[in-house]
Amino acid sequence: MDLNSASTVVLQVLTQATSQDTAVLKPAEEQLKQWETQPGFYSVLLNIFTNHSLDVNVRWLAVLYFKNGIDRYWRRVAPHALSEEEKTTLRAGLITNFNEPVNQIATQISVLIAKVARVDCPRQWPELIPTLVESVKVQDDLQQHRALLTFYHVTKTLASKRLAADRKLFYDLTSSIYSFACSLWNHHTDTFLQQICTGDEAAAANSLERTLLSLKVLRKLTVHGFVEPHWNAEVMGFLHAVFERLKQFLECSRSVRAESICRDRLEKTIILFTKVLLDFLDQHPFSFTALIQRSLEFSVSYVFTEAGEGVVFEQFIVQCMNLIKMIVKNYAYKPSKNTEDSSPETLEAHKIKTAFFTYPTLMEICRRLVTHYFLLTKEELTMWEEDPESFTVEETGGDSWKYSLRPCMEVLFIDIFHEYNQTLTPVLLEMVHSLQGSTNVENTNAILIKDAVYNAVGLAAYELFDSVDFDQWFKNQLLAELQVSHDRYKPIRRRVIWLIGRWISVKFKSDLRPVLYEAIRNLLQDRDLVYLESMFTLLFQLLQEVTQCDTKMHVLHVLSCVIERVNMQIRPYVGCLVQYLPLLWKQSEEHNMLRCAILTTLIHLVQGLGADSKNLYPFLLPVIQLSTDVSQPPHVYLLEDGLELWLVTLENSPCLTPELLRIFQNMSALLELSSENLKNCFKIINAYIFLSSSEFLQMYAADLCRSFCELLKDITIEGQVQVLKVVENVLKVNPVLGPQLFQPLLPSVFRGIIDGERYPVVMSTYLGIMGRVLLQNARFFSLLLSQMACELGQELDQILGNMIEMWVDRMDNITQPERRKLSALALLSLLPSLNNVVQDKFCGIINISVEGLNDVMTEDSETGTYKDCMLMSHFEEPKATEDEEPPTEQDKRKKMLALKDPVHTVSLQQFIYEKLKAQQELLGEQGFHALMETVDTEIVAQLQEFLQGF
Repeated sequence: MDLNSASTVVLQVLTQATSQDTAVLKPAEEQLKQWETQPGFYSVLLNIFTNHSLDVNVRWLAVLYFKNGIDRYWRRVAPHALSEEEKTTLRAGLITNFNEPVNQIATQISVLIAKVARVDCPRQWPELIPTLVESVKVQDDLQQHRALLTFYHVTKTLASKRLAADRKLFYDLTSSIYSFACSLWNHHTDTFLQQICTGDEAAAANSLERTLLSLKVLRKLTVHGFVEPHWNAEVMGFLHAVFERLKQFLECSRSVRAESICRDRLEKTIILFTKVLLDFLDQHPFSFTALIQRSLEFSVSYVFTEAGEGVVFEQFIVQCMNLIKMIVKNYAYKPSKNTEDSSPETLEAHKIKTAFFTYPTLMEICRRLVTHYFLLTKEELTMWEEDPESFTVEETGGDSWKYSLRPCMEVLFIDIFHEYNQTLTPVLLEMVHSLQGSTNVENTNAILIKDAVYNAVGLAAYELFDSVDFDQWFKNQLLAELQVSHDRYKPIRRRVIWLIGRWISVKFKSDLRPVLYEAIRNLLQDRDLVYLESMFTLLFQLLQEVTQCDTKMHVLHVLSCVIERVNMQIRPYVGCLVQYLPLLWKQSEEHNMLRCAILTTLIHLVQGLGADSKNLYPFLLPVIQLSTDVSQPPHVYLLEDGLELWLVTLENSPCLTPELLRIFQNMSALLELSSENLKNCFKIINAYIFLSSSEFLQMYAADLCRSFCELLKDITIEGQVQVLKVVENVLKVNPVLGPQLFQPLLPSVFRGIIDGERYPVVMSTYLGIMGRVLLQNARFFSLLLSQMACELGQELDQILGNMIEMWVDRMDNITQPERRKLSALALLSLLPSLNNVVQDKFCGIINISVEGLNDVMTEDSETGTYKDCMLMSHFEEPKATEDEEPPTEQDKRKKMLALKDPVHTVSLQQFIYEKLKAQQELLGEQGFHALMETVDTEIVAQLQEFLQGF
């Protein structure tokens, strides 16, 4: 692409690409996409976005296309990679001028320079860092700022590289520029402090921006640029200086007005100081040892004493609490029970911690946390009144402890209480004892104090197990507080029920639960709080009333737990929920986590409804279809729960519907994923086989067989067994059609047996499959034997002999009694026979048969005779105890299938007798006697004992 002739054309198309008219926009985007791989295109883009006279939107778009091109075409190995000549020109052009007037474009240019640096610096771009260092020294404000901005993004990018060679390069870079970075930061910091003192806010704002950027650079260099930073005096000097600078900036915040242009940047810089300390502690805990004392003194002083009044703000308090928490909880600072096994660094850090956390300090932290920070604020109480759902969501956010004050202080309390529970338990119990009886509803402060103390007792439930008689407290105090109906007592009612929820899994007698359930039922009718019929109805009403996704998820979780707990007893009460869930599913199209909660509820609902879940199919099956279709984007979130729902739907289905059969079209792509969900996929396949083998196999057996053949090439041993079990189930359910449909898989099974498969669990499954074929489809077994003889170039008898010999030899690999009996039946089915190989292996066949008899025969103590304990003569409805799930439709199908299975319908004792008798008739008395003499006398004696009466 010629620069001179192309620039005008590219500029015109970029201009069209900024149009709001799609008729103009779309063709322009297509044209730009075609140019992406054209030589010279990025040189044209560079000329356009560095030309400050052009339209800002066009320049912005040119920067974005350039930045995206780096990701796709900059690396040498990339398809359509840029030439080395063009890259050299582009690198030089990018750092010619740091004078971009538009902030947003300047930021994008800095980011794209950093992207190039990630690939090329320092080897292909050695001049980048020296150029940046020189540029940040210039007097021109704009050029200095843009160079510093780029310096930060380059440092940030290089610091993120993790390969050993890259780490070494970054260490070398850091050592060469660290002194400069420190002096740069000190210079801008001092300049800012001087300007803020003289009241020159505009100049101070500019200096503060540079202070912030240079501190960002230092943060990356300090945290990631040294292997053992504590040996570097300059690093430790900078970290100690952080505390002094923090104090100066906090004092500055007193004089800076809230509406000042500096205020926001000032607070960001203060927070960045704390992030330097937190990151350094996280990455270099032992190097941080020299800073433990100062960090604790600083944080505790500002957060838990009057020193912080008037200067601290919420996010700063959060950061200080995180710093205390990380020091308290850090495993590097916890010595082993045997101190001799601990490193000197660990012992030193532990010594500093122990000396700091004295009883007075711990007591003050605990009391101030509970009676100051735990108190609900006016804003929180107002939010609870006006929007209780948002209040609850704010309170229970996932990682919010890192960023929000209330979760952060609660996590700090838990960690400190856990670490120093012997010291703090009496302090907290004293607070509890001072709050006996109900609180005056007119005394708002007393109510808030009690809420805070109860919160602390709930958070410390596990630590207080041996110190609090919760049952007595519940009966004598808490239950009565739940019954105070005054509107101002709402915080206590809410906190008490939360407190019980925390303790119920720790220590709560079961005979108190009926009283608790009644109290909960009353609270659900109360408008201020967000068993069987009334409880379910009230929960469903709440589900309809709430609007926030998180709240709906919480209510659905409780509903799921109730359904799971009562199981089939839920059936009379779920009509409304069944009608509402389709609407909720439609409304939640943009909220995949809420859809996951709906899927979980449906799983428990189907289990509770059993065969009646068929009535849900118009809604249920499209949900399963969408959740398990890997071509649909939501499957990333819904797949795991969708597979679970698919499985329980099949297990509880009374029959196979065309729609249920059609969903299986999703399975082929799922098997190709070979993901952690493969196990559930096999369970689903088995469920279809048990549900209706003929229809299912006729439609999908060929695809399944192909998928299995591919899977077996590259799958774990456990995965191989899962595939083979599916084949075994097919043969069990359909012994005539099954071997033909899965014929491509059977030669490898046969080869696995005669080669002596080394994994016992795989060999056991091989023998289970071959046992089914041999016993239930002798004709197909003969064809398979002929096929194997042809493939291996051996005689039929030789292959048959090898198989029987290996079967006998590996019988111990089979641990399941059913498969052991199946092996005996299968090998006995070769009798009667005149075949020399069968007669040659007769001894082994009898050995296996007698082993089988020992496995399955039980003696009737009354008659002294033996009977086969695996025989089933009639269908028995599977029964479940109180602790077990009720039987599913699939459980019943398996029982019915067992009534047709030779393992459960053929007496091994009778079968052996008949086969031996037939062999005797075939060979004559003398020939049979000679055959029996090949069997060990002890085995013969056992055989005769089992066959008494025949």
